[in-house]
Amino acid sequence: MPARVHAILVVRPEGRTPAAAHLRRTLDALAAQTRPADALTIVLCGPDEELRELAARSGAEGVITAAHGTGFAAATVLATPRLSGDAVWLLAQDTAPAPDALARLAGALELAASVAFVAPKLVAWDDRSEIVSLGVAMTRRGSAIELAAGELDQGQHDAAEDVLGADVRGILVRRDAWRDLGGLDTALAGADEGLDLGVRARLAGGRVTVVPAAVVAVAGDGVAGLPAAKKASRRHYAARRAQLHRRLAYAPAAAVPLHWLSLLPLAVWRTVTHLAGKQPGRVWPEWAATLVTLVRGGAVARSRRRLRSSRRSGWARIAPLRVTREQLRVRLDGDGADPEAPIRSDLRFFTGGGAWTVLAALAVSVAAFPKLLAWSSLGGGGLLPLSSTLGELWAHAAYGQRAIGLDDVGAADPFAAVVAAIGSLSPVDPSRALVVLWLLALPLAVLGGWFAATRVTERSGLRIVAAVVWALAPTFLDALVSGRPAAVLAHLVLPWVLYAGATAHRSWAAAGTASLLLAVLLACAPSLAPAALVIWTFMILATALLRHGRDVPKTVWLVVPSLVLFAPLVWERVRDGRLLSLVADPGLVQGGGVTADAAGRLLLAAGFPAPDLGGWASWPPGIPTWWVPLVAAPLAALALLSLLTPRWTAGVAALILALTGLATAFAAVSIAVSIRDLEAAPVWAGPALSLVWAAALAGAVTTLDAGIPERTRALRPALAAVLALPLAVAAVPALTAQARDVAALTDGPTSTLPAYVAAEGRGDARLGTLVLTPQGDGVLARVVWGASETLDGQSTERATRTVPDSGDRDLAALTADLVATTDPDAVGELGARGIAFILLASSPDGDASAAAARGLGAAIALDQRSDLDPVGDTGRGTLWRVTADVQERADAAPAVQRYAALIALVQLALLGICLLLAAPTAASRRTARRLPRVVGLRRPRVVRRPQPVREEAS
Repeated sequence: MPARVHAILVVRPEGRTPAAAHLRRTLDALAAQTRPADALTIVLCGPDEELRELAARSGAEGVITAAHGTGFAAATVLATPRLSGDAVWLLAQDTAPAPDALARLAGALELAASVAFVAPKLVAWDDRSEIVSLGVAMTRRGSAIELAAGELDQGQHDAAEDVLGADVRGILVRRDAWRDLGGLDTALAGADEGLDLGVRARLAGGRVTVVPAAVVAVAGDGVAGLPAAKKASRRHYAARRAQLHRRLAYAPAAAVPLHWLSLLPLAVWRTVTHLAGKQPGRVWPEWAATLVTLVRGGAVARSRRRLRSSRRSGWARIAPLRVTREQLRVRLDGDGADPEAPIRSDLRFFTGGGAWTVLAALAVSVAAFPKLLAWSSLGGGGLLPLSSTLGELWAHAAYGQRAIGLDDVGAADPFAAVVAAIGSLSPVDPSRALVVLWLLALPLAVLGGWFAATRVTERSGLRIVAAVVWALAPTFLDALVSGRPAAVLAHLVLPWVLYAGATAHRSWAAAGTASLLLAVLLACAPSLAPAALVIWTFMILATALLRHGRDVPKTVWLVVPSLVLFAPLVWERVRDGRLLSLVADPGLVQGGGVTADAAGRLLLAAGFPAPDLGGWASWPPGIPTWWVPLVAAPLAALALLSLLTPRWTAGVAALILALTGLATAFAAVSIAVSIRDLEAAPVWAGPALSLVWAAALAGAVTTLDAGIPERTRALRPALAAVLALPLAVAAVPALTAQARDVAALTDGPTSTLPAYVAAEGRGDARLGTLVLTPQGDGVLARVVWGASETLDGQSTERATRTVPDSGDRDLAALTADLVATTDPDAVGELGARGIAFILLASSPDGDASAAAARGLGAAIALDQRSDLDPVGDTGRGTLWRVTADVQERADAAPAVQRYAALIALVQLALLGICLLLAAPTAASRRTARRLPRVVGLRRPRVVRRPQPVREEAS
């Protein structure tokens, strides 16, 4: 047994940590040792009067005062000159040894002269049955691996002896080994100090052993060891910084520059793996550790000198104690998933009838829209053809020159990116993708509604009812029949947003998926942004209160992709003072909604966004329609009854969601920010009503699932029929609209311009067409670039513009010169601007005589110009070709192109992050299986088999 043991006790208060209480217990434990330390030196880091008084009464031979930021290794350096005796015992204020701990450690150290230091069994401060640390090993790549952390102490490791290293807390080091090895490495930032000391001791010819019988309780919030688990970022930073430092310190001299150069590429790669592994919280610590390691060359050099001076053997001495890949896999995964954990039930999509319901919806869709099977593109309502090439599709989705307007340059609507993604599914003919989407809309709505219902009920029958009711929503059917692509997409995406968003607090996979889907939803329905912010705020508050703030970052992430996607557009609207225009409907401007009066709001409350009551107002004639708004009454009644069920919390959440959506719908019909043909068009309330419908449906299914006693379970199918059958009846006019030729859908043309122009512009999107539309009080002029006006080329910036910009004024001047004056330079100016054609459109309905007179005057003026070649009358109007020299549209300024590239880079990077977070992994699937699919169900408390702490594997 060593003749004298000198203990070094390092004390540092950490924020609200009760350092004094911990220090009292540690000092009492030292005084109670059966083999007491012969000398005690206390290093007090930071000014604290209570700690100073405790240290003064401890009987220590010396108290050293250091700065608060002094680390454990640096504190031991300060105490090293005062050492006396044969061994050094390293302690912190939160390391309370058992009464026989020092006696057992000293005895083990005396038994073998080759042992450089011995380590105790570290157990939890308040629970001695939980092992905190009992030896540390290392992988081939240098990652530190705890050998027994987190396990219950059942004596399974009491025979352990030789290890590569150990947690630095409580180790007993021979005085000569401490001197020869140079003590702890101060560059390790509080992590892996015991492992590094063990590696150097092994290379110096010594050994490291653990003494399981020597027990030391640790609280985990002192100056020694890794930061507490609740300080995850600091913990990951310290561990990664220590790993990178050791890699440079241990590497052969020739390999050090290569390792140093690989730090940044490795940080990029590990960022990707962290995101794919659903650990975004490790990204910032990774980069911080990498950047610090890059600039700390002096610390690496000192560590290498210390290692070189004490080294007596080669690295082969370390190899037997490293952890292999196979051992690591067994240690981390054990024998698979915990059999005692609650496993979620089977999805039963095929066995429960979900697949058959989707197929039935497909058959109904084909029967309702049979003509779509032969159409190559869609027209009518707000539908337009898509750009003919993928390059044009994605160019319209990026910041830069717009497809409509004389010199318009600015941010694209996020909806253009959604349209581009849909068009990319049919790269040869993008417009056909929209036809297929329309034909699959009903089965896709059923599919989304079915999966969303899995968050509310485990009953297959109720899932089918929910899917059918969602597909029969009046707002969805109205959007299908009247040709509203943005509203259709919003209705299809919304259930998936709710499906993923309901579990976003559980995992980063769900949060990543929900954030991406939310961005798509808001791109299709910007009017839902205020409601989304309100719901997001409630989610953050609920997560902070119910989950004690642990999962708040996941909830916060939900809006990040949407903010980045809309940021360029928001900046432009804020700069122009038109913030309210951000809620404008994307795509081609349409009207036709209910009015902002009492009758209109009653229809909204009944779930109908248009005054035609889903088609019943005009078909069949003579039948009263007072009953149509009442078809949603069973849905509303069942939703309200969810507040009285055992799962009333789900009912409250559904009620908040419904009220938020209804308030959004009421506000939407009062806002008219878009302009079409010089008339204002209110915001379409359909997406807001879809939100109301989803919330009410969730509440109703909750009532049918949890609100019906088992003795009256026969009521469940009856109530489900009462819920669904009236809606099926109300859907008849919409589902038969195309057969009766009253649907707005048409066999859309491949171009909205004459075929001659389309043929010329198909290969060159930089040739423009000036489209003149006679009005009763003037001529409406717009410029269309390329072969056609397209859905992806629409711009809410232009549709909501109330004050002309310089391009509008130039266009007005050019139009006036063309049709009202004999300015000889007017056509030449058109050619210089890249405009090759002039189309005089047919007069619109309304003041036909005045519009016709305007059109006739314009035609006469254009016919008289020698530098215009009349092509003739077309199905789109009268066409002229500019015979003067036509220059292609000039590219955007270099500064605009650089700005566009920066925006695209940021948005693509964010998309990559979202995809990495959303991509399922084996670990995320394993975690999901241990949680119930239905949100809000109470899980039985189980005791899981303890698993070892997992450190980085690369």
